[in-house]
Amino acid sequence: MNRITRIAALVLAALVTACASIPKDRPMAVLTNVESLAAQGTLANAAVTQDAWPATEWWKQLGDLQLDELISEALIGSPTLRVATARTREALARSGIASAARFPQVNGSLTSTRERFSENGLLPPPFAGTWSTLSELDATLSWELDLWGKNRNAEVTALDEAHATAIDAYAARLALSTSIAHAYIQLERAYLQLDVAEATLRQRDAIFTLTRDRNAAGIDSRLELKQAESALPAAREQVVALQEVIQLTRNQLAALLGQGPDRGAAIVRPDAHALAAVAIPSRLPADLLGRRPDIVAQRWRIEAARHDVNGAKADFYPNINLSAIVGFQNLGPGTLLTAANREIGAGPALSLPIFDAGRRRANLAAKDAGYDVAVEQYNQALADALRDVADQLVSFRSVDAQRIEQQQAMATAQDAYDLAVLRYREGVGNYLQVLTTETELLAQRSLEVELRARSLDLSVGLLRALGGGFDDRATAPAPRRGT
Repeated sequence: MNRITRIAALVLAALVTACASIPKDRPMAVLTNVESLAAQGTLANAAVTQDAWPATEWWKQLGDLQLDELISEALIGSPTLRVATARTREALARSGIASAARFPQVNGSLTSTRERFSENGLLPPPFAGTWSTLSELDATLSWELDLWGKNRNAEVTALDEAHATAIDAYAARLALSTSIAHAYIQLERAYLQLDVAEATLRQRDAIFTLTRDRNAAGIDSRLELKQAESALPAAREQVVALQEVIQLTRNQLAALLGQGPDRGAAIVRPDAHALAAVAIPSRLPADLLGRRPDIVAQRWRIEAARHDVNGAKADFYPNINLSAIVGFQNLGPGTLLTAANREIGAGPALSLPIFDAGRRRANLAAKDAGYDVAVEQYNQALADALRDVADQLVSFRSVDAQRIEQQQAMATAQDAYDLAVLRYREGVGNYLQVLTTETELLAQRSLEVELRARSLDLSVGLLRALGGGFDDRATAPAPRRGT
């Protein structure tokens, strides 16, 4: 066996050893089939329509121009969204770094070094023991052939991560718009509760005036007078507390806009109305996969993790790098750029993964685990998305039923209070009856406001749970992948 044959056999044995070292039967998570997540029974009584997916500007359904302006302002100038946009740019730039590794790299250098050479060094006389100048001008080329797709998979991984990050930016947009809508609904709630508190204060003031007149006429004692008078501070305190809530909510809205509290002070009383009847799409949950930004982003992260695994597998195979150098080198005085000073070199470099104490196996195991994590996070996100929709619908139905009962209770409480006040005015009833019926009436008025606000909140929550107008089919395509 000649020398060349022995070398070829050694290289072939190294290649076989490298390939055979890849672990077999590695654990891999399995994507949940959306059809296996039964939801038909839970959603059976929900209103179904062929076109129930939220519009991109879903908040306009609330019918409040000021809310439209606030959300539009936030989507343009919010620091939160600018952060999300910057992260998308960063991810795209990282994909560019990964893409560059697949192509030849050319670099140039120019050096000129004045130095004294050793008398006993590598250079012979007349340079040994003298000062001289070493000048060099080089251009080098290096190219990793990427025979097994390591760099190609790294590029695709970075592109998938960039796509997921871009969708995260839409998720941030959705979170911001829904946060503003929720805060705006709470502002309306505070104003409605303030109406109740101010009406209560007027009622108690009227009752106090009536009681004072009855006391002057000798019909009521000072006890009834003091009871009526003591109810006034509590009513005024409630008014002040709700005014505080209004101001704090305005500050919250201003912060969501990325503005100072003066911007919040300019927000006037909301004029939002109830949303249209809540309905769900006929193809839920199947189409939910492309309508929820969190789910779509996680699918891209699964793809990124899969290509990351493929890149780790490529480490088990030999690697070939091509390199070349061309330039000029001159020692001592004289012109650098002459034919005599030329230097040219080229050749391949073969790297064989023979023994690394388990580093490649551990790296592949880590990438496998990362893939499993991404898949299971997707499976959980899918289950959470269906629960989110179901929760909103269950609560919405409950609030609807509560509002029907509350309206009846409200009418009864109003009648009882009116009758108690009439009897008290005519001298037939007593002040305790007025207090008792007033307490129930106030509770019902407050509950009416709470149920109205919760109904609006749940409507916004359902629109968010359905993706808030996001549609993966309409998103901008990822940058073109290399082949």
